[in-house]
Amino acid sequence: MDRSMLYRRFRTLLIANRGEIACRVIRTARAMGLRTVAVYSEADRDAMHVALADEAVLLGPARARDSYLSVERLIEAARKTGAEAVHPGYGFLSENAEFARACLEAGLVFVGPTAAMMTAMGSKSGSKALMEKAGVPLVPGYHGEAQDDATLSKAADKIGFPILVKASAGGGGRGMRIVRSADELGPAIVSAKREAKAAFGDDRMLIEKYVDNPRHIEVQIIGDSHGNLLSLFERECTLQRRHQKVIEEAPSPTLNPAQRETVCAAARKAAGAVNYVGAGTIEFVSDGKDVFFIEMNTRLQVEHPVTELITGIDLVEWQLRVAFGEALPLKQDEIKLNGHAVEARVYAENPTKNFMPSVGRISTWRLPAETGGLRIDAGYREGDTVSPYYDAMLAKMIAWAPTRDVAIERLNRGLQDSDVRGIVTNIPFLSALMTHPKVRTNAIDTGFIERELAGLTQAAPAPGELELCAAVAAIVNDERQAAQDEASSPWQTFGWMPVGRRQRNFAFRVGHGPEQKITLNYGSGPSTLVTGERELAFVVVPKDGGFDLTLDGVKSSVAAVIDGHELYLRTRNGRFDLHWVDPFGGETEEQTGADKIAAPLPGTVVAVLAEEGAKLDKGAPILTLEVMKMEQTLRAPYAGVLKSIKCKVGDIVQEGVELAVVEPSGE
Repeated sequence: MDRSMLYRRFRTLLIANRGEIACRVIRTARAMGLRTVAVYSEADRDAMHVALADEAVLLGPARARDSYLSVERLIEAARKTGAEAVHPGYGFLSENAEFARACLEAGLVFVGPTAAMMTAMGSKSGSKALMEKAGVPLVPGYHGEAQDDATLSKAADKIGFPILVKASAGGGGRGMRIVRSADELGPAIVSAKREAKAAFGDDRMLIEKYVDNPRHIEVQIIGDSHGNLLSLFERECTLQRRHQKVIEEAPSPTLNPAQRETVCAAARKAAGAVNYVGAGTIEFVSDGKDVFFIEMNTRLQVEHPVTELITGIDLVEWQLRVAFGEALPLKQDEIKLNGHAVEARVYAENPTKNFMPSVGRISTWRLPAETGGLRIDAGYREGDTVSPYYDAMLAKMIAWAPTRDVAIERLNRGLQDSDVRGIVTNIPFLSALMTHPKVRTNAIDTGFIERELAGLTQAAPAPGELELCAAVAAIVNDERQAAQDEASSPWQTFGWMPVGRRQRNFAFRVGHGPEQKITLNYGSGPSTLVTGERELAFVVVPKDGGFDLTLDGVKSSVAAVIDGHELYLRTRNGRFDLHWVDPFGGETEEQTGADKIAAPLPGTVVAVLAEEGAKLDKGAPILTLEVMKMEQTLRAPYAGVLKSIKCKVGDIVQEGVELAVVEPSGE
């Protein structure tokens, strides 16, 4: 094949992705003088990546298989806009050899490896066979072509439980299940295949021995079409939940310099087995003694920014230069390691409710400025809508510093200074993770989060004197600012008529807890707040995103968001959600039928796991929804009888729709 067809200079780049990776690629491409083309689905019409690009093309309906996973529609979008090259980002079709081949056949440069390289290394099964032949140490497992139940069952028995069933063609924890006994194997394979098919369009599985208490280490590599192949040090991605990386850092705090060179050399050897061209990642698992190859990702990784910050290299720029046909600008000995970087993935999910995805409109988006070693790669803005159709990642926050301890401190401060409202995010969970003593001392493994989950997802502390006073101050400040918008308003002198001494009572509640009362005294003389038996002088100085509250002579910075009678506060004591009890009364608590099994979010019914009339134990699975490319199983809330199923496989259901009814057993 003519190499000029594979790598050549181009001026217009189509980004076949969405969210933060599309935004990140667009920024570098535009900085290099390239014209950028975004693609979008019906659900993403107003998305951030669409606004950033020079042009944007509608692919189709919201579901990924009808839009972002449609090879034909992506090629047609490139043709319509005159795009000469395609950057696949990560996820979706980024490791799909057929897509890479289709781009080449359409005369497009694919910013990544060739289809042949992708087939050899992008398939977890194929890469294991290649590494086995090359003598790279592997985790014991099965990575053959036969995918029938009998073959997979026999392989699992031979390997010995516990095992890991995982999708051959994907990543991000999708299509991956830990199986600890033969009884669990069948359902795990069915579920993993279904999830892999939905996320990657490929349901092939491999099986490998599950390494207990492992650490996850990966090496960033990149090759050009001139025979140069480099490693850019390693990353540690041990902090995971359900095989989904949560925190990543570079370099690994686990390896010493000699181990670092050994694992990087092994990574170069692995990629060199196919004369790899483009950016990729060689992944290893360590049991504390040995390091085993587990897979190669033939694409850019979500966590690539930590590598960029410790090397000073823009990996997307290097990807594009390789695609131009240029040689890599540095040699191996010219790549220097500088400092330490840590990344946190910010997701729209609720850690206190088993990390259930959260959808809706982002009403408040306040992230700190990118200064002092802090970097933020975001795919959303205030006013954007998080839909149920795609991955729930909103942004990545990355911190660099000369040392690991300082990098963690900078990252945690960035998380603490972030406020995203309208949806639920994992930001408090990430902050709790960053401050955990065992994370600070690197005493972790991939099971750490699951073991420590209760402590990491503790409910917010009860509001104290500072928070109750801040709630009143927030309401007063909000009303004052609203009054100032009306030129003729009589409330402009601090929001209250300064005639005599007046009093106003407030009551707040957290969840279904008791009401907590506080009184505002205002008018002539200083305003004061009465809580319990204490009367405290207070002063409010508004600022962007909140106010400074001086309470009894001590000044505190308060972030505040008011939505009707719902108040969000961030004080030095943490984050608090308060309900301002309606002063005119008439409030009633929402009542829900205990027997109602409802859709927690919009999704698709992918499996019905119990029959009407079946006797169920508490926690028994009833049905499975696919939400945000992940499966969510709905279970019996108590022992009883499944009275009715109100949906079938394939139904697209909206949030709150009743799907099943369980009748309590009465025991």
